Amino acid sequence: MRRTVSNTSSALFPAPRPGTSITMAARAATIAVCAFALALPALAAAQATAPRSRWETQARALLKELVEVNTTNSVGNTVTAAEAMAKVMRAAGFPGEDVVVIENAPRKGNLVVRLRGRNTGRKPILLLSHIDVVEADPKDWTLPPFAFIEKDGEFFGRGVADNKDEGAIHLTILLRMKAEGIVPDRDIIAALTTDEEGGPANGVDWILKNRPELLQAEYALNEGGGGRIEDGRRISNDVQASEKKFQNFALETTNPGGHSSQPRPDNAINQLAAALVKVGAYQFPVHLNEVTREYFRRQAPIVGGEMGAAMRALVTNEQDAAAAATIGRDPANNSRMRTSCVATMLSGGHATNALPQRARANVNCRILPDESPVYVREQLVKAIGDTGVKVTADGQAEDSPPSPLTPDLLRTIEETTREVWPGMPVVPTMSTGATDGTYLRRAGIPVYGVSGLFYDTPNAHGMNEHISTEAFYQGLDFMYRLVRKLSAGPGM
Repeated sequence: MRRTVSNTSSALFPAPRPGTSITMAARAATIAVCAFALALPALAAAQATAPRSRWETQARALLKELVEVNTTNSVGNTVTAAEAMAKVMRAAGFPGEDVVVIENAPRKGNLVVRLRGRNTGRKPILLLSHIDVVEADPKDWTLPPFAFIEKDGEFFGRGVADNKDEGAIHLTILLRMKAEGIVPDRDIIAALTTDEEGGPANGVDWILKNRPELLQAEYALNEGGGGRIEDGRRISNDVQASEKKFQNFALETTNPGGHSSQPRPDNAINQLAAALVKVGAYQFPVHLNEVTREYFRRQAPIVGGEMGAAMRALVTNEQDAAAAATIGRDPANNSRMRTSCVATMLSGGHATNALPQRARANVNCRILPDESPVYVREQLVKAIGDTGVKVTADGQAEDSPPSPLTPDLLRTIEETTREVWPGMPVVPTMSTGATDGTYLRRAGIPVYGVSGLFYDTPNAHGMNEHISTEAFYQGLDFMYRLVRKLSAGPGM
């Protein structure tokens, strides 16, 4: 799951000219799509004309190969993708025992590659990414989702932003260090795993339970952070050090029902609807932790003005209701301040001419790391204030403890950021969504979302997913420098 999402560009769907019939517009669109398909060979030949370094070319080639393997849960195969990358690593001289492909379910594959370092006693660094992608129906795209296309300074294809780009970058770092004869002062592990996007066979979870020695590390660098862009400007290089956990709750009302010609005041749908209005209006208390407090502290001078002043006030006193109200106007920042719950699914009734006997809603909660599902359920019950509405947990949220803001690590990230983007601030952040980092954190391995990838509206999970080629190559440069620093001994 990539932190940044975007809206689809309307330029990809030009509206019919005034007076043009829908049929004519549809026919024109069909002709355009067919013409594009015929032009694909020429388009592919025109790609990558700009001269690139050996390692930029290598990273691009790996990304292309990964994108062109369908790794969706429905029909895709992450085993194929893992084996393709393993072949590259073995051909580069990595020994077989250090290139491990794990098939943890049919069509579900993971790759773990280890670059051996000197035996200094330091634990490895883990570079984590996932190679599964969300579904991509070609009928919903104007470009083929599983063809890697470069045009107008951008890479297109499902997974270029979430998260095959980081997998290609991580493997390229290992390839470069090996080719340059660099022996780090600790092992560096790159893991490309499956089912982060919600499939039934999560690779990180499986490996930790069955082959934990493959992922043991001092800490992991993962997705979840990266460059923040606002209004076309690079604002900060964010480091994800925490993430919310999620829990679904079922809200249900029941009733004897009856004939719709004789309405009753205790209607199950009406009762549930009233409860959902109260849930929608309820705000959980503000509750900052080490990561979110530092986020608002560092973000305040960046945003400035009324919002910056509110952030400074909240850091000083998280009970400052006026500051919280100002910050809460931004949905993302509002979710960083507090647990949030929202209705996501709704069903009720059994016939058009009958009073409903049952109504049910799903409420999805994103819970702060140091709050419990039990507490959240209690707050929902209090907010609803109706004993006739049954609130039950659907599944069980798993804890995801925040990773410590280690000064040495943050200092190295800041130093590397300044080398690539002079003056760019580094801001620790908490993801309001979830990544595979939660499995590692529960296993005692701190996780930091850091990539140096400044993508502006990549439309990850959406149609025509795309990234800037220059941002990809700069992210490669940033991560290579960072990993070198983090794994360098004296004199390196």
